[in-house]
Amino acid sequence: MARACQHPFLNVFRHFKVDEWKRSTKEGDVAPVTDKTLKCTVYRVRGSVSAGNYIQLPKTSTQSLGLTGRYLYVLFRPLPTKHFIIHLDVSTEDSQVIRVSFSNLFKEFKSTATWLQFPFIFEAGRSRKDLAGMIPAGTRWTCLQIDLHDILLVYLNRCYSHLKSIRLCANLLVRNLYTSDLCFDPAVTIAEARRAKLPVTPVPREMAFPVPKGERWHDHYIHIRFPSDSSETFSEPVQKSCSLPEAVLPGHVLQLLPRPVAFSKQVQDSVSLKVQKLGPTASRWAPSAPRPLPEVNLSCECSEVSSVGGPSGHCQEPFPWVDKRAAGDSIHISAHKPAVEPAAPEHTASQESFLPDPVLRLKGVIGFGGYSTKWALWTRDGAAVVYPCHAVIVILHVDTREQRLFLGHTDKVSALALDGSGSLLASAQARPPSMLRLWDFQTGECLSLFQSPVLTISSLSFSDSGALLCGIGKDRHGRTMVVAWATDQVGRGGEAVILAKAHTDVDIQAFEVAFFDETRMASCGRGSVRLWRLRGGELRFCPVDLGEHHALEFTDLAFRQAQDGHTLYVCSRSGHILEIDHQHMAVRHARRLLPMQTPGGPLPQKQTFSSGPGIAISSLSVSQAMCAVGSEDGYLRLWPLDFSSVLLEAEHEGAISSVLISPNGLRVLSATSLGHLGFLDVPSQEYSVLVRSHAALVVALATDCSRGQLATVSQDHTVRIWDLATLQQLYDFMSREEAPCAIAFHPTQPTLFCGFSSGAVRSFSLEAAEVLVEHRCHQGAITGLVTSPDGSFLFSSCSQGTLAQYHIGGPWCRILRMAAANVVCLDSCPSPNALAVSGDSRLLAFVGPSKYMVTVMSTASLDELLKIDVSALDLAGSCLNSAMVVCFGPTPPGHLLVSTSSNMVAVLDALSGRVVRELCCVHPVACSSLALSGDGRFLLTAADRAIKVWDYLAQASPSCQVYIGHSEPVQAVAFTPDQQQLLSVGDAIFLWDILAPTERSPPGSVQGSPKAPPTCKASLRARQLEDVVSGASGLPRQQVPVPSWASPLQLGICARPSKGLDATCSTRRARVQPTTRPDSYKHFMARYKASPLAKDLSLSPAGDEQLHLKAVVGYNGNGRANVVWRPDTGFFAYTCGCLVVVEDLHSGAQQHWVGHPEEISTLALSHYAQILASASVQSSTALHCQIRLWDVQGGSCRQLISHHSTAVQDLAFSPDDGFLVTLGDYGDRTLALWSTATCELMTSVCLLEPVHGVAFDPWDGGVLACVGRGAVTLWLLLQLGADVSLQIHQEPIPEEVGACELTSLCFGPAPLLYCGSNAGQVCVWDTRAGRCFLVWEADDGEIGVLLCSGTRLVSGSNTRRLRLWAVGAVPELRRKGSGARSHSVFMEHELTLDGAVVSAVFHDSMDMGVVGTTAGTLWYVSWAEGTNTRLISGHRSQVNEVVFSPSESHCATCSDDGSVRVWSLASMELLIQFQVLSQSCLCLAWSPPSCRRPEQQQVVAGYSDGTLRVFSVSRTAMELKMHPHRAALTTVAFSVDGQTILSGDKDGLVAVSRPRTGMTFRVLSDHRGAGICTIQSTRKEYGDFRAEGMDLWLAASGDQRVSVWASDWLRNHCELVDWLSFPAPVVTEASGCLPPTLAAFCPWDEALLVCVGLGVHPEVVFYSLYQKQVVKKIPLPFFAMSMSLSPRACLVAVGFAERVLTLVDCVSGAVQDFAGHDDSVKLCRFAPSSRLLFTVAHNEILVWEVMSH
Repeated sequence: MARACQHPFLNVFRHFKVDEWKRSTKEGDVAPVTDKTLKCTVYRVRGSVSAGNYIQLPKTSTQSLGLTGRYLYVLFRPLPTKHFIIHLDVSTEDSQVIRVSFSNLFKEFKSTATWLQFPFIFEAGRSRKDLAGMIPAGTRWTCLQIDLHDILLVYLNRCYSHLKSIRLCANLLVRNLYTSDLCFDPAVTIAEARRAKLPVTPVPREMAFPVPKGERWHDHYIHIRFPSDSSETFSEPVQKSCSLPEAVLPGHVLQLLPRPVAFSKQVQDSVSLKVQKLGPTASRWAPSAPRPLPEVNLSCECSEVSSVGGPSGHCQEPFPWVDKRAAGDSIHISAHKPAVEPAAPEHTASQESFLPDPVLRLKGVIGFGGYSTKWALWTRDGAAVVYPCHAVIVILHVDTREQRLFLGHTDKVSALALDGSGSLLASAQARPPSMLRLWDFQTGECLSLFQSPVLTISSLSFSDSGALLCGIGKDRHGRTMVVAWATDQVGRGGEAVILAKAHTDVDIQAFEVAFFDETRMASCGRGSVRLWRLRGGELRFCPVDLGEHHALEFTDLAFRQAQDGHTLYVCSRSGHILEIDHQHMAVRHARRLLPMQTPGGPLPQKQTFSSGPGIAISSLSVSQAMCAVGSEDGYLRLWPLDFSSVLLEAEHEGAISSVLISPNGLRVLSATSLGHLGFLDVPSQEYSVLVRSHAALVVALATDCSRGQLATVSQDHTVRIWDLATLQQLYDFMSREEAPCAIAFHPTQPTLFCGFSSGAVRSFSLEAAEVLVEHRCHQGAITGLVTSPDGSFLFSSCSQGTLAQYHIGGPWCRILRMAAANVVCLDSCPSPNALAVSGDSRLLAFVGPSKYMVTVMSTASLDELLKIDVSALDLAGSCLNSAMVVCFGPTPPGHLLVSTSSNMVAVLDALSGRVVRELCCVHPVACSSLALSGDGRFLLTAADRAIKVWDYLAQASPSCQVYIGHSEPVQAVAFTPDQQQLLSVGDAIFLWDILAPTERSPPGSVQGSPKAPPTCKASLRARQLEDVVSGASGLPRQQVPVPSWASPLQLGICARPSKGLDATCSTRRARVQPTTRPDSYKHFMARYKASPLAKDLSLSPAGDEQLHLKAVVGYNGNGRANVVWRPDTGFFAYTCGCLVVVEDLHSGAQQHWVGHPEEISTLALSHYAQILASASVQSSTALHCQIRLWDVQGGSCRQLISHHSTAVQDLAFSPDDGFLVTLGDYGDRTLALWSTATCELMTSVCLLEPVHGVAFDPWDGGVLACVGRGAVTLWLLLQLGADVSLQIHQEPIPEEVGACELTSLCFGPAPLLYCGSNAGQVCVWDTRAGRCFLVWEADDGEIGVLLCSGTRLVSGSNTRRLRLWAVGAVPELRRKGSGARSHSVFMEHELTLDGAVVSAVFHDSMDMGVVGTTAGTLWYVSWAEGTNTRLISGHRSQVNEVVFSPSESHCATCSDDGSVRVWSLASMELLIQFQVLSQSCLCLAWSPPSCRRPEQQQVVAGYSDGTLRVFSVSRTAMELKMHPHRAALTTVAFSVDGQTILSGDKDGLVAVSRPRTGMTFRVLSDHRGAGICTIQSTRKEYGDFRAEGMDLWLAASGDQRVSVWASDWLRNHCELVDWLSFPAPVVTEASGCLPPTLAAFCPWDEALLVCVGLGVHPEVVFYSLYQKQVVKKIPLPFFAMSMSLSPRACLVAVGFAERVLTLVDCVSGAVQDFAGHDDSVKLCRFAPSSRLLFTVAHNEILVWEVMSH
């Protein structure tokens, strides 16, 4: 309808001719009656069921009223003692339909993305809790004026387009409906308005209610205007900080992320409908006259709207009030303004709301599926995949792992479909009735929202053009329904229209529209394959004659274009694949896939129909060249179209639910029933995991403070560890018998604690991926688990009410005390907030001993300090108030927050128990989780499916914002350690960005405290700085003050107090407050080590060593800037552990510079390549970390210097190599300047904030630049004789850059300085002018490396990307100043590496360079060729075994990362890698030379899930997988003939298996109860030791027992030869566990056993099998961790936890010690020739040459 036709108003009933019921419809008891009051005909709608008695305009839901008027006037009267409902369907400008409902049935305001429910309540002297309900007698005719524009804008941040439909449901009388853009006052007639000249718009005559002469309008009628006090000002997009509320929303802004609904207490009351009685004068114009918005101030009684919710917003609203008063007064709608106690004037400013709008933004989700795991789609270009994560739709870029999120669904997404052009996405949600959304895939905008006639849609399919959409589901009678919609007009502003519907009684599992003809479709299900056709508005089908296959259960189908027509492929659960001729509707070919018969044989072939059960196929996908098949056995198989043989196969952990070939045919996407999503790259034959997820509800979470990790536990019985930066899974632990309930990280160690439903509390090592300690002191399920922030104590509670305290300060967790029974509430459920520890680690709080009490204890002694009766908090309530969860706030002020059953959060003083304040009506239900940010600014509350963010600093009435998106109740919320993000878990894991800047301090804290950010005007440090600049007296200073060593000045990076701040300073080290790790991967993170350093070593004189370090395998990816390279001289060095490795890139020869006691963090090479500086972290035996200066020519250490306390972040030489600057990390925060000539400390400065990088200006050696938080700092070196001082100049980051940290820097051509930020921006500074003139977005993640030479710039980031930029135009842009634009800067090349970029060095031409990543890889990069070549590669995690081929040409290693790597022994180059995902490879064995197959070499590997895998080295393929153990394997060995495999696990079982058959034919349980440490097999003569068989083998277990066996496996004969048992050594507090028991047959005397770890003393024991006694002992300095015997010389290599390798000469007893290891020496292995010795410390492999072999 034309808009002009609707002005000035439109009579809806007259226009649509309601009396004829042609363009409208009625249902139930609807009749015209004559009303005595109005003296005209009205419509009466009544009935006991409102939904069955109504008037609806227009007649059908597919039509639209098209009414564009802003205001809707409803003239109606509710029937007394009845309920009524008014439904309005309103369309937004983005074509989304929102239902707005008013009813007295509603108890409270509710909001979803598509429905707003407003309660209508009439107040008649009743209490508030009785207001909801029936209309009282004597109700009047009402003019309900609804502002549709403001309702959508305020509550959903949507722009109003038109009114689509109206439904008036029983019970009410309705006279008429009107729409208009004018705001009428129904109480004023035209004559009155003209006579009194009132500034209002009088009501038109036909809309007016009759008023008896001489009486007032308000005596007879009611006028309700909603939202109340609307104004034109409110409708405009306004946003001011002070004078106007933040509430006024900007205009229509396209956003894909959730927007909040935020209301303070005043706002909640202001938006309610309240009918009050006012005086007649006020009633004339007050309701309608536009008024300016009041200023926001908590001391006044104005309304405040902080933000408005989008499609995911939800806010708990108060009721519409109808207040009936004295008869003489008039009735009027106004904003409800509750009595608020005015705040003191001096506190008013600090109480203003500060929450930005919105304060949260959903960054990413972890999860897949929800309703089903079968929906995962490729985009048209194959660069991204689309999949549902419960109620969220995720678009994941497969290369960068970036997520784009579509939000709007309120329940789990049940089906997805993408059209052929990739422009239109369809999605359906599961909750009946199923709602469908059509999305613009490129922009993420929801184009259409409509309801399906199907209750729950299970499948969707688009035609290739996107003009037709088909859906499958069940109707309310359980019958299968097929629905076809026309969607061609959706993108043009139209709606989806139903073309046809069809019912069928057959089962449909899959349905697809043919790509070649959108009128043809196909479906399959149990016993049927049907071909469908859409013709003449009807859907018709024809069954395919299946013949003998009519009883099969078909699961999936796919079309393929062939030369002779189009072929339909259909698969079944019995393994059949049918090729169906689409035109003739007949089966062309039938094949059946059967499992392979022989393990280790050739690739499986197609077999006959009668050869056993088939493979249950769940999904298939067909391309022009191949067919991808996913089956329930977990295998993805690629077949040629003739199904002659398998091309590729990939094994998954669970049954495959979906497969899909990418449009280019190069990748195959697969999804499993366990919630895993990945793809197989066909050309490279590599499988990549995209998503891992929990398969059930996530019940708890914990975050790691130092490693950026997240741990979650779920009802699927798994514990998973995630990387917060990449959202990828790192580890998982599964317990099949018991469910994990609670979880906590150790604050300082790589240890995880988990509580289970059985009452067990286990400690897990994240480095070894194993259980360290298990405690079973609880009898019930664990309900709470928490660690103290200082890392001293762990506390646990259970459902039986017991509380346990553990000591975790040492290497092992041990229990200290158990509190008395029933200390903790017995009714408590597992919750992350069941126990809480204060920030100072002194107080422990929990709910107990009853649910009405909260107890506070001392963490050290568990003495009861305080008991708080929560039931007394709400004395007016109808039932007793009980506590739910507890949470401590920051200290100061030391608040304890308690969530109660009355939906309230009480803020208590933790020391006195005094109630500080109360937050009422926090959620409609009791709050299940609480979290308070570290600075006390934000309070998180979670209940049901909603999360609220509260302004905790607002004392009087804090505002909040509400976020929804979870489809199930939120179980836990928490802030990340850096306080920049928050996490919520439930159905999935949501990661939210906090958009608020860090500005304010928690209540009770003071400026300048550690919790308060430093400011330049109010802080003490800033005033000290000003005193130095201008003098304490305030007068102009005459000369620069001389710095004093006695009173050091602390300098920090903060906002500049004035333009051009300069200060001269020279200070020594001062103490600074400890700092948490910054949100920057640039800072070095040393790997945690529990191994102590040995004090006394028996080092041999130079030249007499029996071992020489030949090679080091690996690169330290933990380091930062730890690679140096000079292309002109060929000098190349990097770090590995505590070693500096200097390598010749041509020959591969290595030199090793030994001296650092700990891991090296960074390197720097002087400009003339004469000095190499290296820095290591602080050791346990020293106060400072070491910095060594090496002579490059001679390889010797010139000088050892030390100054920094924790670690060195960066090193830099001055251009003339005269100075060396060293920068401490975030824990040290000092900058030191050294003279390279004398190695003396010239000066040092203490920094207030962590600094991320430092560099000298190459064009001006006297200028030094640093980057950090908020500013760039330039230091000027001033030399007066021998004295050196630093002059500081700081420039703040420009506002356009945003609130970020600068993390990297490099100098370009003078005077340019390039800086990278943690937000991915590159800023260019003019150091002469002191300004930033250019900024561009260079990456999506943090930029940690920047290098510049000439016109090229290289950037490296934590997104694994390395980019080359052309910056030749930047000097010219400098002249334009701040108006410069970045369009002249463009990217030339880009590479994606295997980890975050931590080090890089390039040639001056920038054409080639070496780059290091966190994956432990060094890459050679050639930009000219566009290639990257792996130079150095090593394992990323713990190496568990090294084995050698019999010919000693190769060696193999295995690691916790699940990889088995085969190396060339001559060059130590990686040749082959076998990778198993999500498992740790714990043991390895190389097959002995076999006379039957001498050409074939095999490696058997044992894994943490109890499986054995046999790999063929010659074929580079896995030949066999066995599962002989339920527990993790610890050791494996071949028999002498190579025909038998012996394996031991951590439970003490030894399994004997045959690799030819894959069968385990014997299990020995003699060592049950202690893990098997060693298994070794050797040959013996028949009859030796009075035993049959040719094999002699031993097994050693961790309980100091060794068994020796003789066996003949071909005859299944095995007998015990000897059994050794020794007393256990004494376990000290330092060691915490027993040493391993290691034993081996002596190579030079076959009758001897050599053992370590036996007995109470550290020694090597020689045991004679003939004499049955110990014949020799050699003492050791420590208990051994590893041992190896030389096959030819009488040498024993022993590794210790003290990082020492010892070589023992068994003939002379001589001992030599060797250093160089960075951690415990957990592995020693001699090569078969005895020429080489391999030792392993964590992931570092050291290769030693034996000089006396």
